[in-house]
Amino acid sequence: MASSPRMTAAVAGVLAAFLTDPAAERYGLDIMQVTGYPSGTVYPILSRLQHAGWLDAHWEDIDPSAAGRPARRWYRLSADGLVAARAGLAAYRQRTATPGAAVRVEPTWAW
Repeated sequence: MASSPRMTAAVAGVLAAFLTDPAAERYGLDIMQVTGYPSGTVYPILSRLQHAGWLDAHWEDIDPSAAGRPARRWYRLSADGLVAARAGLAAYRQRTATPGAAVRVEPTWAW
């Protein structure tokens, strides 16, 4: 496996989309709709994740004329990618969490 991609907010968003259903195949437009990121952000991330070995990819086997659209490139988390994505996303969330934001302190005294 190649070196791990740098974990940015956009990479974390793309990985979070894959982790909602780790076994599912997704294509670029689907990821764009889920994350809200434009194609110029999503496709380079998909390429980096694929080159890092985190994603497996293949072209859809269709006749574009019959389907009325271009073939899609489908992506799915690889076995190594699943482990790396979970660990990387957890580390990113911990690194970027606002201290105390998730902690709710209830008073210990009663009236």
